[in-house]
Amino acid sequence: MTEAVVPTSEGHARRNVLILVMAQAFLGAQMPMIFTIGGLAGQSLASNPCFATLPISLIVLGSMLSATPVSALMQKYGRKAGFFLGTAGGSIGAAIGAYGLLTSSFPMFLLGSLFTGIYMSAQGFYRFAATDTASDEFRPKAISYVMAGGLISAVIGPQLVKLTADAMVVTFLGTYLTVIAINVIGSFLFLFLDIPKPAPPRPDSPKARSRMELLRTPRIAVAIICAMVSYALMNLVMTSTPLAVVGCGFDKANAADIVTAHVLAMFAPSFFTGHLINRFGVEKIVAAGLMILAAAGVVGLAGVELENFFVALVLLGIGWNFGFIGATTMLAGAHHPEERGRVQGMNDMIVFGCVTIASLASGGLMNCSGGTAIEGWTAVNMAMVPFLVLAGGALIWLALRPSDA
Repeated sequence: MTEAVVPTSEGHARRNVLILVMAQAFLGAQMPMIFTIGGLAGQSLASNPCFATLPISLIVLGSMLSATPVSALMQKYGRKAGFFLGTAGGSIGAAIGAYGLLTSSFPMFLLGSLFTGIYMSAQGFYRFAATDTASDEFRPKAISYVMAGGLISAVIGPQLVKLTADAMVVTFLGTYLTVIAINVIGSFLFLFLDIPKPAPPRPDSPKARSRMELLRTPRIAVAIICAMVSYALMNLVMTSTPLAVVGCGFDKANAADIVTAHVLAMFAPSFFTGHLINRFGVEKIVAAGLMILAAAGVVGLAGVELENFFVALVLLGIGWNFGFIGATTMLAGAHHPEERGRVQGMNDMIVFGCVTIASLASGGLMNCSGGTAIEGWTAVNMAMVPFLVLAGGALIWLALRPSDA
């Protein structure tokens, strides 16, 4: 089943996509900024170094908790309302985080991270908003172009960290103040977004299915499973990579270069992922993404030389791109307009819930699965297997069904 879209010109749809690409590029820069320094700032504030990465986990948790209410708000009041709420959450989170740094309060810093999750949740809906006024043919391209904006944010964010991390007496305070400015300035982009509010339901309107009915729809269930697995496995491996690289005898600069290569590999394919989906079909692209994720695990298990880390993380990024964009495209075409808020909120709540678990499990697997970094890295890569089997089995099951309804 294909979700109906508001009648619109191709130019209108492309204009909305351009604004969303700009938002992804500019506003999205705050995420690599905070993910880069969150653990380091947490390490300086936490009484126990084991809790250093807790701020990162709370950002993802905040995103999970926000997904359903943000989606419901958009369903009732439109995309702009949700996106303005996101930038407000980002500003408040950065302000609380800055106060936590000023007062050396780890609990306050964690509270700021939780609020930052509101922005992360709203940003996740940029890709869905791109489909609202797009034709069936343009839909996968629209999602890909918006995701490609992350390539720009991945470059801007780290550079802003370099300029602001030590700009003030309190380390990282300048970075958090910059994040506030990014949210305030970037929010003006949404004034130019022209996506009609969803029509309020009429007495004779089709009744939206319940969440359980939606989850029992094979195509929706498989799309959510594949998105969940793609994102959670990417986060699982990426989070532990710097620990593994340094633990295997390389320096922090090597770890930074590997993560940079990974982030570029996550977003660079977005320029053509939509075209590949149109040409080969969404199921084949999702399947390719899962196979590439599996290849990343194989390379990671094959050795701990610098080349292994580079190749594994590049494959991890490409696999995430194909799997996640493909799953998003599959979901966008599998529900009715009146179900949009419910489906998309449920999807992101499940996806980011699993990402939260993955981010927490990553450190445990890396640090508590044997006495060496090699043993920990092996455990992280082996943990991918059951989830890849789950997603691959779900795709095969969907393909063997007589109907994809």
